[in-house]
Amino acid sequence: EVQLQASGGGLVQAGGSLRLSCAASGFTFDNYAIGWFRQAPGKEREGVSCITPSDGKTYYADSVKGRFIISSDNAKNTVYLQMNSLKPEDTAVYYCAAYFKDGASPFVPRRGRYDYWGQGTLVTVSS
Repeated sequence: EVQLQASGGGLVQAGGSLRLSCAASGFTFDNYAIGWFRQAPGKEREGVSCITPSDGKTYYADSVKGRFIISSDNAKNTVYLQMNSLKPEDTAVYYCAAYFKDGASPFVPRRGRYDYWGQGTLVTVSS
């Protein structure tokens, strides 16, 4: 069975930190990019961060650069998103996805589709 499990969300005070996890089963990260996306109420889904576990290259949306860090533990087939200096505007449901990344745009799937999605985990940042 192919599955992505997102976890680690919760309630945190502004300025605090939280770490999200995306655990994969049924496939390996080797040939994929793993991206974190988020969607807040009334807003479109946006890409947050992306990593290609095969080489460790990372990408970040401008809104989170310098605050968020994405990493992978290939032995555990898990990707993490360390979120620091959280702001109320970071409040959203966070999803992880596995896909073949476009060469120019890290959040765009090269093959025209995202292969797998996790169920999402809610992050709420209070002011």
